[in-house]
Amino acid sequence: MRHRLPPALQVPDFALLWTSSLANGLALQMIVVAIGWQVYTIHEDPLDLGLVGLAEFLPLLILALPAGQLADRVQRRLVVAVGLAVQVGIAAMLVAITLAGANELWPFLVVAVVAGSASAVTNPAGRALTPEVVSAELLPGAVALRGVASQVGIVVGPAIGGVIFAVEPVAVYITGGALFLLACITILGVTARDAVAPTTELTWKSLSAGIGFIVHTRMLLGAISLDLVAVLLGDSIALAPVFAHTILDIGPIGLGLLRAAPSFGALSAGLLLARRPLPYRAGPALLTVVAVFGAMMIVFGLSRSLPLSLAALAVSGFADMISMNIRSTAVLLVTPPELQGRVSSVEWVFISASNELGAFESGVVASLFGATAAVVAGGAVMIGVAASWGRLFPPLARMGRLEELRPEPV
Repeated sequence: MRHRLPPALQVPDFALLWTSSLANGLALQMIVVAIGWQVYTIHEDPLDLGLVGLAEFLPLLILALPAGQLADRVQRRLVVAVGLAVQVGIAAMLVAITLAGANELWPFLVVAVVAGSASAVTNPAGRALTPEVVSAELLPGAVALRGVASQVGIVVGPAIGGVIFAVEPVAVYITGGALFLLACITILGVTARDAVAPTTELTWKSLSAGIGFIVHTRMLLGAISLDLVAVLLGDSIALAPVFAHTILDIGPIGLGLLRAAPSFGALSAGLLLARRPLPYRAGPALLTVVAVFGAMMIVFGLSRSLPLSLAALAVSGFADMISMNIRSTAVLLVTPPELQGRVSSVEWVFISASNELGAFESGVVASLFGATAAVVAGGAVMIGVAASWGRLFPPLARMGRLEELRPEPV
């Protein structure tokens, strides 16, 4: 039976890491649904939801660089375990808030700041942990499997959380806390590693080493900035409620289908990549899938048919997963082990900023020019960016197969 698993999952340490990621992702998505419902019902004001998201995002701007340094000085599995233990505590706080009536906004803002701080500290360590437990040959498949765990959480977590919340709100947070505890226990089972970086004086140069490495490694700078620009300008899934309500007229069930479609496409791509890593040159493949994503956004924007819209979003998710796999694998393979945490922290800032600011940009453009024009224009911009990025970053266009990448000198 074991030999039927993807190669990376046959590595015991990675199997524990993947189980931890899956449990963590399910818990997060379940809790997000419950918090969203409770926050909105306090004042029935969408601004409250935005404030919670902002409170969760702001700690990243302050903690990203110190978190990267921490991930390069301390056993990464311990950093992740501490963060998961904090999440268990957050679940307990949410139980107390719910039992108290959950009728004030400020406790949820406090929880958001604590959760954002925990995420900011642990994500660099978690992202840098994968190459410690699998070989370079298995790394692309391992990155794909971690993407699969994330997408399973996105698809399944909200559904489970919604059902449990409808029966008993407190039970959502108890279940989430139990899953966080499972994630903490499994990550502690990963074989212990020594701190990967020598103990050096804590200076600005040391803290910002990840930024310097990305700036001077043009291939990485091109890949990471491509993702930032593409998501910032072209990913219009945040406008799905507008399409569901006023354009496709499909109601809340249809909205759920629209929001789930990209994840189903991404999940399919992740399962394929876990079995068989990308067989093509990574640079041209990355530029191609970004252009495909843009084209699917144009189709989605112009579509007046639910099946066509779902198909376009599913293909966009498929392309996005391939893009993520190439970028994340390249970052891990090209970065020297002693810089993995600091580079991962910078990458995480780019990813988080593009998601948050991208949703804001889509809303502003849609309010000025209409949802259809915003989505179609964003898709066209993505195609243009994909066509030009290889000229701006020639090393990215020349990137070969992922298994040929080696760490760049510091």
